[in-house]
Amino acid sequence: MARQIYSPPKQSMLGQTIDSLFLLFLVFVALFVPLWLGLAGGGKTTLEFADKSWTGLGQNATMSSAWEQLGYTPETATEIIASRFDYSFDPIAMLITAVVVIGYFYILVHFSRREYRDVIAERFDK
Repeated sequence: MARQIYSPPKQSMLGQTIDSLFLLFLVFVALFVPLWLGLAGGGKTTLEFADKSWTGLGQNATMSSAWEQLGYTPETATEIIASRFDYSFDPIAMLITAVVVIGYFYILVHFSRREYRDVIAERFDK
């Protein structure tokens, strides 16, 4: 019995271009939709300092020396030091993200099963 050699399907240049642009669009959507829906990018919080000295801003001698080497004074560094990123996250959003990623890989493997089997059979069956 003759062994059948697997040959992948051919795709035109137009098809490859459309596929590439579509994947680029999907990446864009995947990165920005969570921001637009408010699921990511918690923003910043601003601390208020009563004392505008290096000690009042929570800076030790080494830190204040580094600030001064960069040309900052306690008054000009206050805005930078007081602005903090909000690192809180929503466990439900994280769970939804995990389900989407796991679901994507499940679908990827499920629909590619036949191609995987053909390639494995071509290479390893006797």
